[in-house]
Amino acid sequence: MIRIENLKIRAGSFRLGPLSLELSTGEYGVLMGKTGSGKTTLLESLCGLRPIENGRITLAGRDVSGLRPGERGIGYVPQDGALFPRMKVRDNMAFPLIIRKCPKPQIEKTTSELAKQLGIAPLLDRFPTNLSGGEQQRVALGRALSFRPQLLLLDEPLSALDEMTRRTMYDLLKTVQTQSGVTTLHVTHNTDEAEYLGDVSFQLQNGQIVTGKRPDRPQETCQGAEVPTQ
Repeated sequence: MIRIENLKIRAGSFRLGPLSLELSTGEYGVLMGKTGSGKTTLLESLCGLRPIENGRITLAGRDVSGLRPGERGIGYVPQDGALFPRMKVRDNMAFPLIIRKCPKPQIEKTTSELAKQLGIAPLLDRFPTNLSGGEQQRVALGRALSFRPQLLLLDEPLSALDEMTRRTMYDLLKTVQTQSGVTTLHVTHNTDEAEYLGDVSFQLQNGQIVTGKRPDRPQETCQGAEVPTQ
């Protein structure tokens, strides 16, 4: 569950808020808005990467407003994926587990399983610079999911992909979210993306979230990777 109450954010001369938003446990929320409206700023505040001026952020029933990023239980995929170029795919995916000092057998098992489920097992020994855009996004998604977060935040993860790859990723993202049960907030400005993926849609305009609705969902059958339910 994600709940934002009267949140105010300042980034230089740019201000957002007060913002309020609620996304129930297990839902896939889509946050839309024009370029520069503050969507990324809001996600960074949820992650703890940007301080807030006022208000409350409650994630999975905990008030995390004053917690550090690593204490919030969030898997985050920034717009560019932010993969480590000098690390192989397996090391990128294992990184969140390594910094949490998980046992090596657990790291190897989780990385291998996720890579298989996301269709990137043959890529584990390659470097990110040798991957396509769609492959890089799968690696970034795997890294965000590796420690089984309760919440997943996605910042325009499909914006740089071609149409065919984007459609494939639609199915993968929805399948991953449905099977893992992770509450997801996905930033986009693509209406097709929002209608296909979102259980709930929000609009960020003029520094405020002005609408929240449940769009009609298409009836296609999603196909993609299987991810174990938490």
